[in-house]
Amino acid sequence: MDLGTLFEFAVERHPQFETLIQGNTRFTYREMNVEVNKLTSALQDRGIRQGDRVVVVLKNRLEMVILYWAVQKIGAIFTPINFRLSPEEIKYCVQDADAAAVFYEPISEKTVLEAVKDLQIVKISVLGAQGADVSYEELRVNGTGQFDRPVIHDDDICLMLYTSGTTGRPKGVPRSHKNEYGAAVAHIIQNQYEVQESTLGVMPLYHTMGMRSLLSMVFLNGKLVMTPDYVPQSLLEVLEKEQISCVYLVPTIFHDLVYHKDFEKYNLAALRKVGYAGAAMTEVLTAEIFKKLKPRVFVNHYGCSEVYTFSYCNYLDKKAGCAGKPGFHQNLRVVVPDPEGNSTPDDLVPPGVPGEIIVDLRTSEAFQCYWNRPDATQKALRGGWYFTGDMGMLDEEGDLFVLGRLDDTIISGGENIHPLEVEDVIAKHPKVAEVAVTGLPDPRFGEIVTAFVVPKDPTLTEEELDCYCKESNQLSNFKRPRKYVLVSAIPKSPVGKILRRKLRNGECQELYLKRESAS
Repeated sequence: MDLGTLFEFAVERHPQFETLIQGNTRFTYREMNVEVNKLTSALQDRGIRQGDRVVVVLKNRLEMVILYWAVQKIGAIFTPINFRLSPEEIKYCVQDADAAAVFYEPISEKTVLEAVKDLQIVKISVLGAQGADVSYEELRVNGTGQFDRPVIHDDDICLMLYTSGTTGRPKGVPRSHKNEYGAAVAHIIQNQYEVQESTLGVMPLYHTMGMRSLLSMVFLNGKLVMTPDYVPQSLLEVLEKEQISCVYLVPTIFHDLVYHKDFEKYNLAALRKVGYAGAAMTEVLTAEIFKKLKPRVFVNHYGCSEVYTFSYCNYLDKKAGCAGKPGFHQNLRVVVPDPEGNSTPDDLVPPGVPGEIIVDLRTSEAFQCYWNRPDATQKALRGGWYFTGDMGMLDEEGDLFVLGRLDDTIISGGENIHPLEVEDVIAKHPKVAEVAVTGLPDPRFGEIVTAFVVPKDPTLTEEELDCYCKESNQLSNFKRPRKYVLVSAIPKSPVGKILRRKLRNGECQELYLKRESAS
């Protein structure tokens, strides 16, 4: 079964249901299918064929959704990348993908044109962006809606996501129709979604979380409300106006919503199912979501672009921050960590001992290999298991707790310290808005635990934080930060992951720096 066919099934099942909304523009399934078919025929007329990579450098807007489904009907490969990338990064992705076409809009016009100026590629603009061979609007007007439907198999590649590349060049992750179908089904089951749900299109469509929202809504004849520009108050307005029933967001967005000064003005009674992924959530924020949103379903989803689901937890009221049990299609283990990639799937660690999380590759959600990167494939895929590079620990009940990246582990005085357990303690301080912990070089200890803190109250001091950590019964003394840096913001990726390398490199704005605490 291919995704384009599944989209058409949804159209035939409930053609009158609303499916795609942005501002004052609203499409039913029937109306969107007309738009998709116009674009499909026009792309074929422009020479886009089955298997071609179509790079997309757009914000989350309705044109991107329509383009996604058109690409699926052709049997081409939808290749979205972050519109904030530099010209060099865009050029790398376009060349690595050997793309046939690139879509861009005004915000990405300058970088895309610079990136592809020496490349043979069809340039297609959206919303009046300049320098294109043809515009999206021209394709739409000229498209006949008649196209040649290729034979598409479920193991054909339909999507290529590029990883964030925090430790080097981004890696292309090719995903088949089977992979994407399996991930969508798992997402629906694990979040307890039903027919005609509605959600926000706020998570980037160049990220696996955005793709889950897109596909799950179509499979259930649901409604996707696109929000090209992220403004917390605008999201609150859309949540109320559109009676959104479920959301799947990063913790940062949940934080911005529930702590918004006007939160209490909005009626969010329709919002009964919430889920998060992409980063850890503090116990404090978890409790605030339960208190203010009162969700019927609250899920922590743990996974990645390569293998959508590792695990999920829907009992966060009992175990805040827990990643829970293996997903619907999944099995997992925790093994002896080895940054050199020499550990095997049988090198298990006992409950309560940190190790590297690995997941079974027999799931329908798992990719087969990285694009043009046999070296990365060989390191990550071993013995039928995907080595995630994440540190985790199983408790006595078999529940997983994620501790951070293997290369984020702080080694101080020979002790392994995982940032998340320190962050979770500091985040409970009433004067702390956000915190990120990493290791900074130290001549004596190798690294010292360093906490970068965004104050909620300007009177917050280093001494106050250090006393708080000393008095905590959740934090061993050797894990206590030896240095505190008060900053205006924590650097994060577009999907909310803390960029610890930027903290280690000093790429943050200090508010003021107190002296180091006594050891």
